[in-house]
Amino acid sequence: MKNIQSRLDEILSKLRQRDFRITPQRIAILKAFLQSQDHPSVEQVYEEVRVNFPTTSLATVYKTVNLLKEIGEILEICFSGGGRRYDGNKPYPHPHLICTRCKKIIDPKISLLDQITAEVTKATGYRIESHQVELYGVCPSCQNK
Repeated sequence: MKNIQSRLDEILSKLRQRDFRITPQRIAILKAFLQSQDHPSVEQVYEEVRVNFPTTSLATVYKTVNLLKEIGEILEICFSGGGRRYDGNKPYPHPHLICTRCKKIIDPKISLLDQITAEVTKATGYRIESHQVELYGVCPSCQNK
Protein backbone atom coordinates (compact mmCIF):
# COMPACT_ATOMS: atom_id res chain seq x y z
CA MET A 1 0.00 0.00 0.00
CA LYS A 2 1.13 3.52 -0.68
CA ASN A 3 2.49 5.63 2.10
CA ILE A 4 0.12 7.87 4.02
CA GLN A 5 1.29 11.15 2.50
CA SER A 6 0.90 9.99 -1.10
CA ARG A 7 -2.59 8.57 -0.35
CA LEU A 8 -3.51 11.85 1.36
CA ASP A 9 -2.27 13.83 -1.64
CA GLU A 10 -4.29 11.63 -4.03
CA ILE A 11 -7.47 12.01 -1.99
CA LEU A 12 -7.03 15.77 -1.67
CA SER A 13 -6.50 15.96 -5.43
CA LYS A 14 -9.75 14.04 -6.01
CA LEU A 15 -11.59 16.39 -3.67
CA ARG A 16 -10.19 19.48 -5.39
CA GLN A 17 -11.18 18.10 -8.82
CA ARG A 18 -14.74 17.88 -7.56
CA ASP A 19 -14.58 21.38 -6.03
CA PHE A 20 -14.86 20.19 -2.43
CA ARG A 21 -13.37 22.43 0.22
CA ILE A 22 -10.12 21.37 1.83
CA THR A 23 -10.29 22.44 5.47
CA PRO A 24 -7.83 21.68 8.27
CA GLN A 25 -10.55 19.60 9.95
CA ARG A 26 -11.17 17.56 6.79
CA ILE A 27 -7.42 16.93 6.47
CA ALA A 28 -7.29 15.83 10.13
CA ILE A 29 -10.20 13.43 9.55
CA LEU A 30 -8.49 11.99 6.47
CA LYS A 31 -5.23 11.54 8.37
CA ALA A 32 -7.04 9.82 11.24
CA PHE A 33 -8.42 7.20 8.86
CA LEU A 34 -5.21 6.81 6.90
CA GLN A 35 -2.99 6.50 9.98
CA SER A 36 -5.24 4.06 11.80
CA GLN A 37 -4.03 0.49 12.03
CA ASP A 38 -7.50 -0.45 13.21
CA HIS A 39 -10.86 0.04 11.59
CA PRO A 40 -12.21 3.03 13.54
CA SER A 41 -15.79 4.17 13.95
CA VAL A 42 -16.88 7.72 13.14
CA GLU A 43 -17.07 8.40 16.87
CA GLN A 44 -13.47 7.24 17.41
CA VAL A 45 -12.21 9.50 14.63
CA TYR A 46 -14.30 12.36 15.99
CA GLU A 47 -12.68 12.02 19.43
CA GLU A 48 -9.21 11.89 17.88
CA VAL A 49 -9.78 14.96 15.68
CA ARG A 50 -11.30 17.00 18.53
CA VAL A 51 -7.97 16.92 20.38
CA ASN A 52 -6.50 19.39 17.87
CA PHE A 53 -9.73 20.84 16.48
CA PRO A 54 -12.16 21.13 19.42
CA THR A 55 -14.81 22.93 17.35
CA THR A 56 -15.14 20.03 14.89
CA SER A 57 -18.63 18.58 14.97
CA LEU A 58 -19.65 14.94 14.70
CA ALA A 59 -21.68 15.98 11.64
CA THR A 60 -18.47 17.15 9.93
CA VAL A 61 -16.92 13.71 10.43
CA TYR A 62 -20.05 11.98 9.11
CA LYS A 63 -20.14 14.28 6.06
CA THR A 64 -16.48 13.60 5.37
CA VAL A 65 -17.00 9.84 5.70
CA ASN A 66 -19.91 9.96 3.27
CA LEU A 67 -17.79 11.97 0.85
CA LEU A 68 -14.90 9.49 1.15
CA LYS A 69 -17.28 6.59 0.50
CA GLU A 70 -18.69 8.42 -2.53
CA ILE A 71 -15.25 8.85 -4.12
CA GLY A 72 -14.16 5.30 -3.24
CA GLU A 73 -11.50 6.20 -0.68
CA ILE A 74 -12.92 4.47 2.37
CA LEU A 75 -14.58 1.11 2.91
CA GLU A 76 -17.53 0.79 5.27
CA ILE A 77 -17.89 -2.34 7.37
CA CYS A 78 -21.45 -2.79 8.68
CA PHE A 79 -22.40 -4.88 11.68
CA SER A 80 -25.75 -6.57 12.16
CA GLY A 81 -26.34 -4.56 15.34
CA GLY A 82 -26.15 -1.32 13.38
CA GLY A 83 -22.55 -0.39 14.13
CA ARG A 84 -20.22 0.74 11.39
CA ARG A 85 -16.45 0.83 11.16
CA TYR A 86 -14.24 2.09 8.37
CA ASP A 87 -11.13 1.03 6.52
CA GLY A 88 -9.17 3.94 5.11
CA ASN A 89 -6.04 1.91 4.39
CA LYS A 90 -7.59 -0.55 1.96
CA PRO A 91 -10.60 1.13 0.35
CA TYR A 92 -11.20 -1.77 -1.98
CA PRO A 93 -13.00 -5.07 -1.40
CA HIS A 94 -11.03 -7.43 0.81
CA PRO A 95 -11.86 -9.83 3.65
CA HIS A 96 -12.15 -8.81 7.29
CA LEU A 97 -11.73 -11.05 10.30
CA ILE A 98 -13.83 -9.79 13.22
CA CYS A 99 -13.57 -10.89 16.84
CA THR A 100 -17.04 -11.51 18.23
CA ARG A 101 -15.92 -10.59 21.74
CA CYS A 102 -13.68 -7.50 21.55
CA LYS A 103 -14.79 -6.39 18.04
CA LYS A 104 -11.19 -6.14 16.81
CA ILE A 105 -10.98 -6.24 13.01
CA ILE A 106 -7.99 -7.41 11.02
CA ASP A 107 -7.32 -7.85 7.31
CA PRO A 108 -6.29 -11.48 6.79
CA LYS A 109 -4.32 -12.30 3.69
CA ILE A 110 -6.44 -14.85 1.84
CA SER A 111 -5.11 -16.03 -1.50
CA LEU A 112 -8.23 -17.93 -2.56
CA LEU A 113 -10.50 -14.89 -2.85
CA ASP A 114 -9.61 -14.24 -6.49
CA GLN A 115 -10.25 -17.90 -7.30
CA ILE A 116 -13.64 -17.80 -5.56
CA THR A 117 -14.61 -14.65 -7.46
CA ALA A 118 -13.56 -16.22 -10.78
CA GLU A 119 -15.49 -19.41 -9.97
CA VAL A 120 -18.66 -17.48 -9.08
CA THR A 121 -18.34 -15.47 -12.31
CA LYS A 122 -17.91 -18.62 -14.36
CA ALA A 123 -20.77 -20.46 -12.66
CA THR A 124 -23.30 -17.62 -12.79
CA GLY A 125 -22.29 -15.35 -15.65
CA TYR A 126 -22.25 -12.37 -13.29
CA ARG A 127 -19.58 -9.71 -13.66
CA ILE A 128 -18.50 -9.29 -10.05
CA GLU A 129 -18.07 -5.58 -9.32
CA SER A 130 -17.53 -5.75 -5.59
CA HIS A 131 -17.70 -8.10 -2.66
CA GLN A 132 -17.54 -8.04 1.11
CA VAL A 133 -16.25 -11.05 2.99
CA GLU A 134 -16.43 -11.03 6.76
CA LEU A 135 -15.24 -13.89 8.90
CA TYR A 136 -16.26 -13.98 12.56
CA GLY A 137 -14.41 -15.69 15.38
CA VAL A 138 -12.63 -15.19 18.68
CA CYS A 139 -9.19 -13.58 18.50
CA PRO A 140 -6.17 -15.13 20.28
CA SER A 141 -6.21 -12.43 23.02
CA CYS A 142 -9.85 -13.12 23.89
CA GLN A 143 -9.26 -16.87 23.79
CA ASN A 144 -6.54 -16.48 26.45
CA LYS A 145 -8.78 -14.54 28.84
